[in-house]
Amino acid sequence: MSMLNWDELENQCMSCRKCPLCEERTNVVFGVGPRDAEVLFIGEGPGENEDLQGEPFVGRAGKLLDEMLEIIDLSREKNIYIANMVKCRPPKNRDPLNTEQDACMDWLRNQVALLKPKIIVCLGRISAMRIIKEDFKITQEHGRWFEKNGVQMMALFHPAALLRDPRRKPETFDDLKTLQAKINEICDHTY
Repeated sequence: MSMLNWDELENQCMSCRKCPLCEERTNVVFGVGPRDAEVLFIGEGPGENEDLQGEPFVGRAGKLLDEMLEIIDLSREKNIYIANMVKCRPPKNRDPLNTEQDACMDWLRNQVALLKPKIIVCLGRISAMRIIKEDFKITQEHGRWFEKNGVQMMALFHPAALLRDPRRKPETFDDLKTLQAKINEICDHTY
């Protein structure tokens, strides 16, 4: 796939039929945020609320994510972009299959190429294993920095995992402070 501009990319993605997930979707969940953001958050795939509204992280987990971001003065409205590895909801919110991830990966690669983020934050194990490294262990490696192709990368516990296990919130708060320090160190925009 050749590099597309934002409008071309979004238009083509919205009519994607590369995998069976397109059969059941209500909406393609393309991504949201300023298209010059230096920080990109990547989740695994849309859930029910995201599918209905066509925006990533809008359910209970999304509300928690917004609250977490607010602690370090980040928001999808002003200074971060949020996307998912797969743009359509997997049935019953199951993990996206490798074939589904593969089918969607060009959309995400094009988003990354257009954004040129300085920092990528993976939300949860699935995206960290695909984006950072295959054997990523979220319980041991959350909050650690990795560098790939000149981009700083880290993973946080997925907000849905924090809703299931609130005992992880203090660790996640520490990870957010680590993220804030890295943003202040390498990003141009004032955060």
